[in-house]
Amino acid sequence: MFGRITLTTLLLASFSTLCASAHAGPTGVADTPAPAFSFRDLEGKTFRLSDYRGKPVLVDFWATWCAPCREEMPLLVQLERKHRSEGLRMVTVSCDEPEDQLKAGQFLAQHQVLQPAYLKRATEDEKFIDFVDRKWSGALPALFLYDRSGRLAGSFFGETEIAVVDQAIRKLL
Repeated sequence: MFGRITLTTLLLASFSTLCASAHAGPTGVADTPAPAFSFRDLEGKTFRLSDYRGKPVLVDFWATWCAPCREEMPLLVQLERKHRSEGLRMVTVSCDEPEDQLKAGQFLAQHQVLQPAYLKRATEDEKFIDFVDRKWSGALPALFLYDRSGRLAGSFFGETEIAVVDQAIRKLL
C-alpha cells in the first residue's frame, strides 16, 4: 500500500521498561549510556536500541504536523544512505497521534525512509521525554546520536544544520 512501509510495518513504539539508572551522566557527553529503549511492533516483536551495538545510531523523533521535521526528513534519509555502508543506522520515531499512523506511514513511504520506523505511544509524555533525555523539552525535531558502544554522542533539538549532524556522525565512523 505504501511501498516498503505498510500499516503492519509501521511500528508502535512504547517503552516497556523505564530504568532510572539508564540515564546517568550529563546529556551530550560521550559516556552517557543510551536509555534502555524497548520498542514493540504491532505483532508484539521487540526491538531494542542495544541491538545496534557496534553501529552508530541516529534516532529521529519527528511528526507529520512539524514543518521543520518534514523539511529535515529527506536530508536525514540522504545522510543515512551516505553513511550506511560505514555502519550508520537511522531509527525514526513518529510523535504523531495513533490516529495519524496512516499519515505518518504515507510520509515515510513518500520519502523512502528505511526501516525501522516507529510511532510513539506513551501514556505519559513527560515520563517518555525524560526517559529519552532529561534535557529534552519534547520539542521537535529531536535527534539523538549514539556511538558504536550505545553511548549518547550528541543530541540536536529543533532545526539543526544537516552539516552539523553529518560532522558529528563522521566522528563516530
